[in-house]
Amino acid sequence: MVVTNLLNNSVKLFAVLFIGIGSLTAQAAVLDPDRADMLYHSYEGGGMTIDGPSVMLRKKASESVAITAYYYMDSISSASVDVISTASPYTEKRHEGQIGVEYLYDKTLMSLNLHQSNEDDYLAQSFSINVSQDTFGDLTNLNLGLSYGDNEIKRNGDDIFEEQSEQYRIRAGINQVLTRNLTASLNVEAIADSGYLNNPYRTVRYVDNSIPSGVGYQAEVYPETRNSFAAKLSASYFLPYRAALFFHYRHFNDSWEITASDVEVGYRHPIGDSLELELKVRYYQQTQAEFYSDLFPYRDAQNYMARDKELSDFSDITYGLGITYMLPASMSFGDTRSEASLQWDYIDFQYNNFRNPNAEGGVGNEPFYGFSANVVRAFVSVYF
Repeated sequence: MVVTNLLNNSVKLFAVLFIGIGSLTAQAAVLDPDRADMLYHSYEGGGMTIDGPSVMLRKKASESVAITAYYYMDSISSASVDVISTASPYTEKRHEGQIGVEYLYDKTLMSLNLHQSNEDDYLAQSFSINVSQDTFGDLTNLNLGLSYGDNEIKRNGDDIFEEQSEQYRIRAGINQVLTRNLTASLNVEAIADSGYLNNPYRTVRYVDNSIPSGVGYQAEVYPETRNSFAAKLSASYFLPYRAALFFHYRHFNDSWEITASDVEVGYRHPIGDSLELELKVRYYQQTQAEFYSDLFPYRDAQNYMARDKELSDFSDITYGLGITYMLPASMSFGDTRSEASLQWDYIDFQYNNFRNPNAEGGVGNEPFYGFSANVVRAFVSVYF
């Protein structure tokens, strides 16, 4: 449970985008082809190592019905700065599964997805409904989605501790063909969280001159509600020689006073008939939550308190490189079409008001924390 947010932001997102389960931006006139995907992912940085496999199978039952099944596993070991400052390194596994059904009627695509993610101390279950409609001569695609999630939070070593949280999501978007070479999309999402929203293992630190170290620790306390809104603008421009430029801009804000934005630009370039190279750069920055502090002046300094570095003021920059290879017929299965891809991201994180408590300098004067991470995804897709 300690790494749930990091997984969602750094690893899980890549796999979900890769296999495209229940994608709201998919064209709705024709069901996507049958396919099987096999993925291996690895994240290493900041004292954390996360890796594991993922498999997905998609099969059309008819020209209007398709079923998708997906399984994803993480093996996690952590000795991050958050852990070693107040606890010992740990290891755990996370198992995630999803099953989805799509139904196509004329130019309307409807989908239902059921999802479960299970860790030793965290069980997340959710379902989502999505509707997508092509219109205006198939140049415009409109989409709408609703999701509900229910989470059960426990604490290892404490059989009494058990909390709940819920999440509601509503999203809408439009995808538009603007010219022969230019497409654009705008997607918005509103999220309402309620219940136990913090991490039962995480602590805040405060000045305590009564002990030799000069610093004391107590459990974090978060509000029981959080309302968020995000909007994302994307564009792709296709060049004459089968290459493409793409651009994404996303803005986020929530009721905890966090404001964030990220921008990404990329380029895809074909090499012959079998290879495609992709380069990208992404920059992200956010402000801190209103109840965050690296060091509180005394115990119980305010009603809500957090020291999660993901709620601090920080930024990161990502450099990405990917290569996709269309496998020759001799390496494919029968008459199927297969492709293999290797993607690598290097991410540099810089925290502007989260200090490294294990560094020298004295309480409250330690250097600000920063680290880099490598994310690798290797996968094979078979279309049949």
